[in-house]
Amino acid sequence: MKRAWFGLILLSGSWWHGLSAQDVRITVPYARFVLPNGLNVILHEDHATPTVSVNVWYHVGSGRERPGRTGFAHLFEHIMFEGSGHVAPGNFDQWLEAAGGNNNGSTTSDRTNYWDDVPNNALELPLFLESDRMGYLLQSMSPAKVDGQRDVVKNERRQSFENRPYGMASIALDENLYPADHPYHWPTIGYMDDLTAASYQDVVNFFKSYYSPGNASLVIAGDIDPVKTRALVEKWFSDVPTGKPVPPMAPPAASLTEEKRIVLEDRVQLPRIYLAWLSPALFRPGDAELDVLASVLAGGKNSRLYKRLVYDLQIAQDVSALQESSELGSTFQIQATARPGHTFTELEQVIQEELDRIKREPPSVREVGRAVNQYQASFLDQLEQVGSFGGKADQLNRYFTVTGNPDYFNEDLARYQALNPDDITAMASKYLRDDGRVLLSVVPQGKRDLGAQKRRATE
Repeated sequence: MKRAWFGLILLSGSWWHGLSAQDVRITVPYARFVLPNGLNVILHEDHATPTVSVNVWYHVGSGRERPGRTGFAHLFEHIMFEGSGHVAPGNFDQWLEAAGGNNNGSTTSDRTNYWDDVPNNALELPLFLESDRMGYLLQSMSPAKVDGQRDVVKNERRQSFENRPYGMASIALDENLYPADHPYHWPTIGYMDDLTAASYQDVVNFFKSYYSPGNASLVIAGDIDPVKTRALVEKWFSDVPTGKPVPPMAPPAASLTEEKRIVLEDRVQLPRIYLAWLSPALFRPGDAELDVLASVLAGGKNSRLYKRLVYDLQIAQDVSALQESSELGSTFQIQATARPGHTFTELEQVIQEELDRIKREPPSVREVGRAVNQYQASFLDQLEQVGSFGGKADQLNRYFTVTGNPDYFNEDLARYQALNPDDITAMASKYLRDDGRVLLSVVPQGKRDLGAQKRRATE
């Protein structure tokens, strides 16, 4: 067994569970080349199953939008499935399904991705489809198509935000964490008024600016022959025009030097409290530490906040914590839903006690070890799949986009393996400041008085 293939074959057996974190070394071999039009291509062989994943990342997300013109990146996630120059509307999904494949896409503030998983004998089909919508989407786009998908996105926003309990909380948090001109201030799905106001030419210009080979990367992973696969890539993507260079982002600084307390009324029965801080960007120092802290605080029934709020005191229905990592910066969040008859003050007091405690005293070796082991198990389990969202093809693209190194698997995991309890306390003290956070109370309509009140100076 070659150690270099550990990340590819380790998961086929169960013996790896006996390894310590220091024993785990992952390498995912790849070949990379760049077409004359600027398209970065990454190939990875995995012959475990006769399937292939074609994964395209466009290095554009909602962060590339501007105030007053938001929602374009997510809108294009929809439009890209509505036909292109040589593919009639509906044929994209129909042809892939007929070949035994499936596909989807997603949008974040940093990127838009599309993936197609097919049997190995159908690889040329998704390459044709992806190249056609990269190079020839505008030939089939029309104001009617844009208006149709605009309405779909608006309805999706209503379902996911306006009409979902607590749905507007994430928007309120980002608006208060980031300044108005910061790329993370507005929601990825956009604002209703902006979606309505966008002209057809606005949408066309956005596509021309960002959906080009020089601003994209293509990963093909699975049961492939690299030589034949490269020939197919050159066949279908070489004629796609290069497009104009995309300038690097230069976002304004984001910082908080005060505690913001906000109350949001919603059609809910139980109040919920959110605490949010600005935190280190993806892969930056502090990112992994706060990820582990989130697990120590609220990762499972043995975590500190779950045990106190839900199990011992029984004043909360649920509690969770998250280090939401992004390229330009991240947010650390804690949220808890009160049980009937209990108040925000009770929840906030316990959460504050645990935050103060973690800043004074490092978590136990056992707590940190459990969190790291859980992360490692999830990390390795994810390597079992080549395609879909989060599989190896998607991870290769993610690592390449953020770090420039597609095979960043070992470095990513090593961040967690190297942690000790003092690291967690240091980053909690540095980033989870009481005078640099947003505290949001979501309360039933007409009951703003239930929201968390401003803390007294003596507290």
